[in-house]
Amino acid sequence: MRAAGAEPARQREWNATLREYHTSDDAMQTCLDLARIAARTSLPVLILGETGTGKTLLARVIHNSSRRARNPFVAFNSAALSETLLDSQLFGHEKGAFTGADRRVKGKFELADQGTLFLDEIADMSPTAQAKILRAVEYGEFERLGSEALLEADVRLISATHLPIARYLQTDTFRKDLFYRISGITLRVPALRDRPNDLRSLMAAEIAAASAAQEKAIVGLSRVAADRLLAYHWPGNLRELKRVIDTAVAITDGDVIEVEALLIDSGPGPDEPGGSKAAPPAPSIPEGDLSLASAERRHILAVLEQCGNNKRRAARLLGLARSTLDRKLAQS
Repeated sequence: MRAAGAEPARQREWNATLREYHTSDDAMQTCLDLARIAARTSLPVLILGETGTGKTLLARVIHNSSRRARNPFVAFNSAALSETLLDSQLFGHEKGAFTGADRRVKGKFELADQGTLFLDEIADMSPTAQAKILRAVEYGEFERLGSEALLEADVRLISATHLPIARYLQTDTFRKDLFYRISGITLRVPALRDRPNDLRSLMAAEIAAASAAQEKAIVGLSRVAADRLLAYHWPGNLRELKRVIDTAVAITDGDVIEVEALLIDSGPGPDEPGGSKAAPPAPSIPEGDLSLASAERRHILAVLEQCGNNKRRAARLLGLARSTLDRKLAQS
């Protein structure tokens, strides 16, 4: 039996809205502010971020906070599918459309009618698939595989990719017309290592969720264990954090997680046996002004240079209004 009051934490996440999300880090606050704007509109949204940063969850939360919340949220990962399977999954197929098609099947666009369709890893799609997505998004029209009947669907599109989309736009890998169509609002989800002020609360939330799910009464971490997690670079982001905490809770017999229960590849800390093993090198820090404002300005200038000083395009890639970009550039 599940512990009393222990509604599955993941279910609560899926039902959450943006009102329940808070952050102490500037980069994440910018992301959430734009997400709240996105939720008030029907503009297409493009979510950028490393693998494991929570792009799917953010898409779901935007849907839950929008006028379409009572209608379907349909998620689809578009990576590593053949053209036929992609067509079938997205647009559906008629009976006999291909070998093994023994019945009519609705596609994701049709299932998401009046709701939200989330296309994860959209940059992994082939150019042919991108063209079909562009038509469906631009005109709301598509055909099931094996049929010439034109179908329509009112779908709000949210897309995501972990790939460096700006670099892709300089090649023929990703259609520029599709990018401009799906990026009405662009959200950049920061990596967990770039959210140091949120890490403690995220660790506490994962411990509470894992303890409830495993029917344990774990109250927290030992000092050494906490220091290890706070110093770790989290290449797998939130997904890795969940895995590490779930495993640590499973291993722990008492009410405090000790460092031995943390199965991460970071080398032992200085206060532990075997501490002579080298820890991961610290990231290099530039000299000069190390304020967040200065870092933001350097990033803006780098994106602007990459865009050939095209402010409109740079503002789009940065997820900023043109007026906001001008204001930030004018600041000393």
